[in-house]
Amino acid sequence: MKERQKSLEQALEEAVSRALRDNLAPLQRTADELHQAYADLVAACSSSRPSNALPAMLRAQTAASALAAGLSVLSNFVAVALNPREQHGSDEHAGAKASAVAEVEESPAEIPVHAAAIEEPPVAEPEEPVEAAVAETAAFDVASLSDELKDLHRRANRVAKVAMQDIKLLRPKDVRLGRENRDICNRLRSDIDKARKEYDRRFRAIQDHPVDYFHHWLVEILAEGDLQAVGDYPYPSPVLRQ
Repeated sequence: MKERQKSLEQALEEAVSRALRDNLAPLQRTADELHQAYADLVAACSSSRPSNALPAMLRAQTAASALAAGLSVLSNFVAVALNPREQHGSDEHAGAKASAVAEVEESPAEIPVHAAAIEEPPVAEPEEPVEAAVAETAAFDVASLSDELKDLHRRANRVAKVAMQDIKLLRPKDVRLGRENRDICNRLRSDIDKARKEYDRRFRAIQDHPVDYFHHWLVEILAEGDLQAVGDYPYPSPVLRQ
């Protein structure tokens, strides 16, 4: 009986260690996103337009909520898993706990909750897969890249999408007029330039890859799929060069 209990306790400790290791990277990414959103919020507060702070504030709120939820779920799991079992009915109780840990191990994505669209405001739609933005480049396979570069592509895709959603949220009238007059890039130049500068700063490492998430979401969100409504796209793009 003691050998069995010892074996179960060891299995629980291994499951806890595995859960901590598996969720450390997502929590770190969420913390990084919160830090970036906070920096953007501080910068926006010095702007002459108070509305510039809204997107950064929403991103910071979303990132903070996701980080708090993730830490709460993970800490509760660790506390329950490592809580000493009562001696009475220990076999039955240990078996139930081991079963619960087995379910947790089979569904690691549930511990902790890590929002896929951390950088998106609550009004944003679910994140599109990266492949949707690189469909026009059949020879480029994101899946063949290193984990670090794949993560950069996922983040670039999110950041570009959220940037366009922010512009659409803050300047709906100008976005509509830009579509009607087919001069989105010219009419919204100041906002788009600011978003592009930040995009280039964060994703310089993949700028030579044949994909332009910024252009993709500009067309999809601001131009509603009408390439001609974009007007003169003023940024270097490996997609448009092809």
